[in-house]
Amino acid sequence: MSALLESLAAGFDGDAARRAALDAALQGGLPGPRSEAWKYTSLRALERRTFAPAEADARVDAALLAGIPAPRVVFVNGRVDAALTDLADLPGGVHVRLRDGDECDVRVETGARAGDAVFRNLNAALANAGVVVHASAAAATDAALHLVFVGAPAATDLAWHLRHDVLVDAGASLSLVEHHIDSGAHRHLDTGTTTLRIAEGARMRHLRLQHRTAGATTFLQTDGELRADADYTRVDVELGGGLTRHELDVRLVGDRARLTANGVLLAGGRAHVETRLGIRHVARDTACQLMWRGIGERRGRVVFHGGITIDAGADGTDARLSNKNLLLSDTAEIDTQPVLVIHADEVQAAHGATVGQIDANALFYLRSRGLPAAEARHLLTAAFVREPLAPIEDDALRGQVQAHLDRALAGGDAP
Repeated sequence: MSALLESLAAGFDGDAARRAALDAALQGGLPGPRSEAWKYTSLRALERRTFAPAEADARVDAALLAGIPAPRVVFVNGRVDAALTDLADLPGGVHVRLRDGDECDVRVETGARAGDAVFRNLNAALANAGVVVHASAAAATDAALHLVFVGAPAATDLAWHLRHDVLVDAGASLSLVEHHIDSGAHRHLDTGTTTLRIAEGARMRHLRLQHRTAGATTFLQTDGELRADADYTRVDVELGGGLTRHELDVRLVGDRARLTANGVLLAGGRAHVETRLGIRHVARDTACQLMWRGIGERRGRVVFHGGITIDAGADGTDARLSNKNLLLSDTAEIDTQPVLVIHADEVQAAHGATVGQIDANALFYLRSRGLPAAEARHLLTAAFVREPLAPIEDDALRGQVQAHLDRALAGGDAP
């Protein structure tokens, strides 16, 4: 058994169902380079590391959250910070409660998938906190609920695991913003699983902003299910971290369900930033629009897998994926895999991926107008990642995201 798995298993405290998830993780072990789902992500350095369970004694300066309004729930090193959490202005019809490990709905991945799903199984076994967000039919506001996840420095490397449920009732509307940030340099590990259930005719807007320190390791899983006429729009902005991996799986199970999922992936320094999409069209007349942009600079590595499956009987589907990437240095790397599997006849589907460098003609034009080389490059890269941000309807929120992007593109440290 690897040192990593042994140290994480030492913190186990759960029932038989959670024990089964832990056993599956330990028996499956960590995936290696022969695993198709992990071939671009090496865990050799991570498997030798050890982590201690996070304790509820970390504190952060409230000034860190100055740009994040209420209502908000704040976790620091995986534990709720009651002093920084503020739910006084929760929109009508939106209900939030904290959950503990005993509530976790454990789904164990076994057999051939156990190794690929090791962090999903670890999360099912070890998660002891999270939130349940329920938007009832009375929820019809676009005021956002903010979930804030802060990593704080500690005397040793820590690990924590969170599980969240988001339920949007028929006809309801919910806006959710996730902030994954740090209050200082650390080398912690966290896993998270979020389950989304969006009912008939419901509408959800979802933004996830990740701006982590260079030592952070994060494995996240989002599982969504869209019923008839549901409309789910999300934007993911990933701005570094040591090793971050997010798997977004969405099933469109109701007729005319619609998904828009855009993202920006930026890997600088030695960051490894990975996103894997698994979009499945099950019902008729569903649609997905997926626009992702990646930037690799210095020794950073971006990994993107865009998988779309159209099941038999899902006629009328309109599925489109665009993944464009910029390499800003000779030592950066970008790996992209667009995958389209179609089992239905009457569909419209297209995907495309490109990897290139900054247009030399555009750069020359800006230089000829008197811009310094660094400023010209920054202007072009900022323009390259602007289009995926268009679904963010709140101007102030879009400005905040753009400020994080500008700082990251300029080489600034994560907060």
